[in-house]
Amino acid sequence: MSREIQTALVTGANRGLGLETARQLAARGFRVLLACRDRRKGIAAAEKLRGSGGSLEVEELDVSDPRSVAALAARLRASRRTIDALVNNAAIALDGFNLDVARRTIDTNFYGPVRLSEALLPSMSDSGSIVMVSSGAGELSILSPALRKRFLDRSLTREGLSALVERFVDHVRRGRHEAEGWPTSAYGVSKAGLNAYVRILAPELAARGIRLNAVCPGWVRTDMGGAGASRSVAEGASSIVWAALAETRESGGFFRDGKPIPW
Repeated sequence: MSREIQTALVTGANRGLGLETARQLAARGFRVLLACRDRRKGIAAAEKLRGSGGSLEVEELDVSDPRSVAALAARLRASRRTIDALVNNAAIALDGFNLDVARRTIDTNFYGPVRLSEALLPSMSDSGSIVMVSSGAGELSILSPALRKRFLDRSLTREGLSALVERFVDHVRRGRHEAEGWPTSAYGVSKAGLNAYVRILAPELAARGIRLNAVCPGWVRTDMGGAGASRSVAEGASSIVWAALAETRESGGFFRDGKPIPW
């Protein structure tokens, strides 16, 4: 009896790390759903990957738009499609720093993966995996000691975490973020929040055997990382794929190159 083909959904899959992650998963025989804001770009990306192995499909998705997330979740439920690996890769890194940058970054990089993960939980297979593509830029060392303590509080809930992240946005609005212990980096805060979410949700998913981990791919030569970055896209994606596959039973951790790194 042949083994059933597994399905992976990768967000931001039309370029960079998302595209390479999709390629590596397809090469391992996965059916890969390339989730992209622009369907035309997703179709072009799928054409680039033809012949990689596995099969490729395109799904339109804007992680920052709750309606788009809900529509994707509804399509998956209607088709009775099961997701074995969810890779939350889509993210933005905007130039400058002001309230608009803070708001848009938090909405995309933090709420986007959180919203999508929770919407797709009914479609996740037991013993599947969820990967949050994070960054060393979100290590807790960017925060004041008082804020670090709050982010690491074992009693922190999802609601409490959202309130913390919203405090950052409010402090930016009032010009008090530095005085309150926040960095001048919306990207960093968004990833610190995402890491905290991993610590909160992973124990809740244990009963179903679903693994949830954060992965830092390192400084990668993508549009976001720049041409001077130290790692190739293939090297960065390999860390993500490692977490997506059943090569580790670890859950609730933060990894780079398959090894734990500090929160």
